[in-house]
Amino acid sequence: MKENRTARLTLLIDPEKKRLFEEICASKDLTPSQVVRRLIRQYVQENAGNRTLPEWLKDD
Repeated sequence: MKENRTARLTLLIDPEKKRLFEEICASKDLTPSQVVRRLIRQYVQENAGNRTLPEWLKDD
């Protein structure tokens, strides 16, 4: 079962990094949000330690 609700995450990044990030995302036909969600998912999986993760978050 996938999580259906969403929450907003606001972050600050310098304009040049943002431009490059958006350019690279577009070149791979991905939105910046898709890439950030993927990165967060990977980070949580790798660093959860002993925390219990929901089934939908355990495997990619």
